[in-house]
Amino acid sequence: MDVIGMIDKVRDSATVTRVFGEPITQDGVTVIPVARVIGGGGGGDGRQEGGENPSEGSGAGFGAGAGGAGVFVIRDGEVRWQPAIDYNKIIIGGQIVAVVALLTLRAFARPRSRRR
Repeated sequence: MDVIGMIDKVRDSATVTRVFGEPITQDGVTVIPVARVIGGGGGGDGRQEGGENPSEGSGAGFGAGAGGAGVFVIRDGEVRWQPAIDYNKIIIGGQIVAVVALLTLRAFARPRSRRR
């Protein structure tokens, strides 16, 4: 396993250009895109001695993900943060809350209807 090579790949993938994009300037307004970057890695090593088939092995992995967080807007010397809003997450969250509320109401309504 080439540990040094893997560390170099991790270092290359975790650069500031992954978070801040190239500034875009038009009509006196500068926009700097910003991303949310997360990553993780792990590795392992194992050895089995004795028995019919002595063996050894190792492995490692790394994963990264990125998504838009928003933009910095620079206009007339003032900097303003404009977050990226994921409407799908808001809608799904609202649906989950509605389902839980309906199930809770149903749980309270059933015992009352059985008593009558």
